[in-house]
Amino acid sequence: MLTLSRSPIPVVVQQHAEESAILRNVRTVLVRAPHVQLLHLRRLDDRIAAHLDGLAVAGEFGTKLCQAALETPGVGETFAAAVRAIEDKDTQALARLFAIAQSLPESERGLVSAFGWVSASLLQGTIKALLSADDPYRRRLAIAACASHQVDPGPALAVAIADGDHALRARALRAAGECGRRDLLPASLKALADDDAACRFWAAASAVLLGDREEAWRALPKHLRVGNPHREQALRLLLMFADLPAAHVLLQALARDAAHNMRLLLQGTGIVGDPQYVPWLIRQMESPELTRLAGESFSLITGVDLSYLDLDRPPPEGVDFGPNDNPDDANVAIDPDDSLPWPDVAKVHDWWQAKQQNFQPRQRYFMGQPLNIDHCRRVLCEGQQRQRIAAALYLSGLQPGTRLFPTNAPAWRQQRWLARSD
Repeated sequence: MLTLSRSPIPVVVQQHAEESAILRNVRTVLVRAPHVQLLHLRRLDDRIAAHLDGLAVAGEFGTKLCQAALETPGVGETFAAAVRAIEDKDTQALARLFAIAQSLPESERGLVSAFGWVSASLLQGTIKALLSADDPYRRRLAIAACASHQVDPGPALAVAIADGDHALRARALRAAGECGRRDLLPASLKALADDDAACRFWAAASAVLLGDREEAWRALPKHLRVGNPHREQALRLLLMFADLPAAHVLLQALARDAAHNMRLLLQGTGIVGDPQYVPWLIRQMESPELTRLAGESFSLITGVDLSYLDLDRPPPEGVDFGPNDNPDDANVAIDPDDSLPWPDVAKVHDWWQAKQQNFQPRQRYFMGQPLNIDHCRRVLCEGQQRQRIAAALYLSGLQPGTRLFPTNAPAWRQQRWLARSD
């Protein structure tokens, strides 16, 4: 590692510390954004890496600035400090970060992402020690780190699934699906009766990815109730891997209470991918509250990039679904459809009239093509983040035992993995 031949410039190193934390927070949004491709994520990740390199070159001074930022430990601050601690092999600093993350769960995402960010070579020894630790929290972090690097935790995963700590069990059950551990399918099915709700969900989700379409399939609908934190994830898995008749039944059930389920219904229609729903989606584009979400589902079926083909329009005046600069406005919720294009309904309708003969009803389409493995691989390489997330799930669930591709991993690592699979 490079070292400074002269004293660091405090204002510059301070900027590295602040920017690495800020950009890490931006990354939280971009890895799930509907308009971000892998090349865009690479640009952000290169910027984060440059600031982290600046902190590393600054040596002890850079490390102290990161530790000082933990006075207010958000995700970004924890991330930067954890990267420095891991690269420095500073066990005391890591122990402090574990304590902070346990007492302030919001900062845990920064700690986990730091383990996923650094090179796997820097984790040799550290992860092995964490996997065998008595503390279930440290074992949970180690399992998450293994999954993010596409590394099998080995026998430790089965041991964790049987542990008495519910959070460790839930993470281990999730990792069983992420790592393609078909040998753990019986344990996942057994965990469908776990006392903890999160364990039951991840047991069902992993069992589906590992090939079960019976017991886990019957368990997932229990997670569709309003207020369940895994509701959208459960619906997505059900619709992605159901045959079309069963998927239509699920959509009909949502439609019976459309007033409360309209967003889920729109999302689910895109996931099912049957072109017969496209005219209905186009009609929903006439509603300002639903138009962008309907447009996203239209694109998920047809593969059309609304902005690229000039099928979008400027946002209508006076429409604001997110926080604004008005201090008297109580609306502070983030617009869930932010960054989605606004469809031009007339243009979209005309496009569909010209192209609909290319789509056969009662067939599942994903991004403009009948669902198949090779096309999912192309979407994983070229698609936008939400589309890539869906492609990764398809590739895992349609080939049980295949590891779930981490679409939130550092972009350069994703590019390396994808190049190897060509």
